Amino acid sequence: MDAQIEGRGPSAEKPGVLEHRSDQAPAQERDQKGSGQSRDEAGKSPRSLKERMREHWIAVTSAAVLFLVVLISGLVYWLDTRNYEWTDDAFVAARSFSVAPKVGGYVTEVPVTDNQHVKAGDLLARIDPRDYRIALDKAQAQVAVGQANIGNIQAQIESQHQQIDQAKAQRDQADAQLKFAQQEESRAVDLVQKGAGTVQREQQTRSDLQSQQANTSRSKAALTAAELGIKTLQAQLDSARASLKQAQAQLDQAKLNLQYTEVRAAQSGRVVNLTGAVGTFATAGQSLMMFVPDDIWIVANYKETQLRDMRPGDPVELTIDAYPNRKLIGHVASVQPGSGTAFSLLPAENATGNFVKVVQRVPVKIVVDEWPPNVAIGPGMSVVPWTKVR
Repeated sequence: MDAQIEGRGPSAEKPGVLEHRSDQAPAQERDQKGSGQSRDEAGKSPRSLKERMREHWIAVTSAAVLFLVVLISGLVYWLDTRNYEWTDDAFVAARSFSVAPKVGGYVTEVPVTDNQHVKAGDLLARIDPRDYRIALDKAQAQVAVGQANIGNIQAQIESQHQQIDQAKAQRDQADAQLKFAQQEESRAVDLVQKGAGTVQREQQTRSDLQSQQANTSRSKAALTAAELGIKTLQAQLDSARASLKQAQAQLDQAKLNLQYTEVRAAQSGRVVNLTGAVGTFATAGQSLMMFVPDDIWIVANYKETQLRDMRPGDPVELTIDAYPNRKLIGHVASVQPGSGTAFSLLPAENATGNFVKVVQRVPVKIVVDEWPPNVAIGPGMSVVPWTKVR
C-alpha cells in the first residue's frame, strides 16, 4: 500500500504533463493582457473632423486654395463670356466667279496653275488670235474704203459748187442779153409805128427776144439742177460718213475681239478648279477656271435671339477650325435685314398649314482686320466668332 500511495503522489506524475501545463500559463496570461488592452481602446471616443483636419492641414489648405481659385476663375470667366455672343454656324465667304473667254477659239497658252495667286492684269489664258487679226485687217480696210468714198464725194461737191457758180454766171449773162433783146424789140416796134423802121427789123428783134427768153430759162434751169446736185451729193456724203462710222465700229469691235483673246485677271486673287488646257477649243462663255478674289469675309449665322445688342462695329474674336492656334481680330460690318430663309429659293410660308415656331438665324457679315500671311484660307472654311456686344 505504501508503494501504491507513493505512486499516486505528486512526484509520480509524468514529466510531459507538467511541461504542458507550464506552457499554457504564459499563453493565458498573454490572452488576458490582450483582452484588457482591447477593452481600453474600445473605451476611447473616435477622433473628430477638426482633429483630422489639424492632422492633415497641408492637404486641407491646398484643397481650399484650389477651390477658391476654381471659384474665382469660373466667376471671372462667366462675367467675361456673358458679354459675348458666339456661334459655330459661321464660314469664310467670298464672291467667287468663273473665268471664261469672250471669244471662241483654241487655247494656245495657260500660264497659271491650280491655286496660284495672281495680280490684277496677269494673263490667265490665251486664245488663238490669228482669225481675229485677219478680221482686224479687214475692218481697217473697210475704214480706208469709207474714208476714200468721203473724200471722193467731197471733191464732187466742190466741183458742183464750181458748176453752180458757172450756171449763175450764165444766168446773169442770159438776163443781160434778155434785157438788151427787150430794148431792141421796143425800139423796133416804136420805129415801125412811126414809119421809120421796117417790119422785118421788128420781126427780127422779136425773134431775138424770144430766143433770149428761152436762153434765160435754160440758164436758170441749169442753175437749179446744179443746186439740186449739191443736195444729192450732200446726201451721198452723209451716207458715206455713216458707212465710215459703221466701218469704224467694226474696227473697234475687231480690236476688242483681238484683245479678248487674252484672258486676264480682273483683280488679285487665286486660281482654283482649273479646267482649261492648251489645245482645247473654248467657246465664248465657257468656263476655264474658277477665281477666288483676295477680298474675303466671314458670314456668321447668329440666332435672332442673339442680335439684341449686336451692332455694326462691334469687335469680334475669331478662330478658324483649320488653324485653331491662330486668333483673328475683326469687327461686325453689317447685319442682314431678315433671316436667311426669307431670301432662300423657297422661303417658309408660315401662313399655311400648322405653325411651329423655330428660332431663325440671321447672317451677320464680319470683316477681319488682317488675315494671317502665308495661310490658305478660302470660302467655305468653318469659323467660330465671338462678338463682344456689351
